[in-house]
This record gives sequence, C-alpha cells and structure tokens, in this order.
Amino acid sequence: MRVLGIDPGLTRCGVGIVDVARDRGVRLVHVSVIRTPPELALERRLLAVGAGIAELLAEHEPDAVAIERVFAQHNVRTVMGTAQVSGVALHLAAERGLPVGLHTPSEVKAAITGHGGAGKLQVGTMVARVLGLPEAPRPADASDALALAICHAWRSGGAERGSDARPGGANGAAALTPAQEAWREAEKSAARRRVRP
Repeated sequence: MRVLGIDPGLTRCGVGIVDVARDRGVRLVHVSVIRTPPELALERRLLAVGAGIAELLAEHEPDAVAIERVFAQHNVRTVMGTAQVSGVALHLAAERGLPVGLHTPSEVKAAITGHGGAGKLQVGTMVARVLGLPEAPRPADASDALALAICHAWRSGGAERGSDARPGGANGAAALTPAQEAWREAEKSAARRRVRP
C-alpha cells in the first residue's frame, strides 16, 4: 500500500510517501516540504501548494492520502491556513478517487511512538527508526508527514486493503511492532470507554 501523508501548512506543507508491505515493513518513497512565501497572495500560495501535491499524486500514484485533522489553536490565522491547505488536499484526492484518512496529532503520535503525548523529537526519531534512516527528515513538517502516512497504512492494514488486517485483525496480529502494539491497546481502551454507560 502506498500512502501520501500531508502535514498541511501555508508556509511549510510537509509531504511524505511510504510503501507498506504485507509484513508491515515500511519503505520511504519520497519526502519533501512545499514552501510558499508569506508575502504571496493567499490564492497564489494555495495554488502553489496544490500544484506541488498534484505533482506528487501524478508521479507516485499513491493508493491513499493521509492528512492531519485540523484542530483548534490559539492562533486563528495559523489554523485557517492549515484548514485551507487541507481543503485543497482533500479536493485533489477526491478528484482522483483516492480514499482519505484524517488523523489527529495524538493519534499519529500514539501509532508511531506508543504515546499520544510524544514530542516532535520522539516522533522524528521513531520515523527514522521505522524507515531505517540515519536521522529524522527535517524540518519537522517532513517527519510529521511521514508519520501520518505510516499511521494511516498501519491503521488500514497496509498492503492487505479490504481485509481484516488492521493491527490486531485476523491477518495482522503476528507482525506488530511495539508502536503498533501500543496503538492497538490504545484503540481497545478507547473502545471500552465508548461503550461504558
């Protein structure tokens, strides 16, 4: 399964693509950051980010797109830019008929590190370890995009799309990494909280 992860932002939009094998091994395909200058008009910035994402979609032909879910921030301007870039990414994915996963930062951190409150350094370190890289891709937006892609692939079962191969599923229980085990336990705990009266 090939997944394009997008860490949306107007000034820096992290993009990372990974391939996930049946044994849940992950291989780096591409990572970069799409940058736009703050002095450029908003519509031109969105056009530039959209063109960058469209180019990656055409070149690498991912099976799915993972985008960080927009969450409330004190800086309204920042969250607006993030939401606008997310909208562009969602449009481009839908145009190609690609499934999209929206993941919260804590969900991604839990999937990668086993702890939903992990810092950016921990996430970057684990992304590098999972991908077999000597160091985490920089800036952090790049590592975050890869973390999104990995999280999405692991949650949806990687190469075995359409099967019950998500972590803890019938086809995937034997090959979980420690981070995936922690994610599975976190998911079970969340499910138990949802069913309590």
